Amino acid sequence: MLGGTQFVGHAVVADALARGWDVTVANRGRSGLPQPGAHAVVLDRTEDGAFDRLGDARFDVVVDTWSGAPCVARDAGRALAARTGRWVYVSSRSVYEWPIPRGGNESAPLTAADPDADLTDYAADKRGAELALERELGADRVVHLRAGLILGPRENVGRLPWWLHRLARGGDVLAPGPAGLGIQYVDARDLARLGLDAALAGRTGPVDVVSPVGHATMSDLLDACMRVTGSDARLVWVEPEFVLGRGIEPWTELPVWVPVDDGEMNALHTSDVRRALEWGLQVRPLHETVADAWDWVREVDAAGTAPQARAGMGIDPDKEAEALAAWAAR
Repeated sequence: MLGGTQFVGHAVVADALARGWDVTVANRGRSGLPQPGAHAVVLDRTEDGAFDRLGDARFDVVVDTWSGAPCVARDAGRALAARTGRWVYVSSRSVYEWPIPRGGNESAPLTAADPDADLTDYAADKRGAELALERELGADRVVHLRAGLILGPRENVGRLPWWLHRLARGGDVLAPGPAGLGIQYVDARDLARLGLDAALAGRTGPVDVVSPVGHATMSDLLDACMRVTGSDARLVWVEPEFVLGRGIEPWTELPVWVPVDDGEMNALHTSDVRRALEWGLQVRPLHETVADAWDWVREVDAAGTAPQARAGMGIDPDKEAEALAAWAAR
């Protein structure tokens, strides 16, 4: 496992250890200790000769969550290709040419990218890494997990933790409508399981990984947050036109939510995931994902070790209050 101490990487290591696998975690050693049972190797993959620290070890599977320069993924693939069976790369649905089509699947057009590039932008970097790994190992040895919205315990982006904190705080809560708006996501642990199962089954190529359309709604998500936090908050469902008219940003200030009329962004919640289901994707109940995330949030809050949320995540309380007052007075 390249990385292995945060969010998706942590979930992969936990799943592999639960299977009884021998797990090596290779990273810079800056984000905490690996889980008990995993063998730790400290290395910085951006340095020349970094993988010499692995000695002559051979690996049936390498799992990689890299999100930076494609040339770094290229160098890792080149260094380990001769002693690796299969490479599972945690990619993203962002690799598709923008705007992503509604109901799109793995056949959608892909963004232009360079496998030898230095750091560019997220979409091109993820696609460039896919191309680099296919070139270095051969496309028949690489699986691309093109994940959508990833939620669950240890989330270091801050979307679900923000909603949990907001509902726990109580009071009137700006709830972006409609309540029945469909959302798609994947629990990091379900993503990890699918990736390791795919490696065992000899799968190849890309797979879009989120829950099926119809699995959950914004109301389901916020209701689950209320239940697990024991909140007495009141959800004030407001029309999407009102939210946008107040200059409130979808996806960031109101995490997860994207209005239906946003034909570009809302397509993130309309993926055709038949391939993932054929590969055996199991999507745990939303309530379980939310409850486990809340347990983790309370743990790291108490310990003072909560990761810093991404900049701009969640609406400012004063801005929310002003919007609620305007909605009430409309």
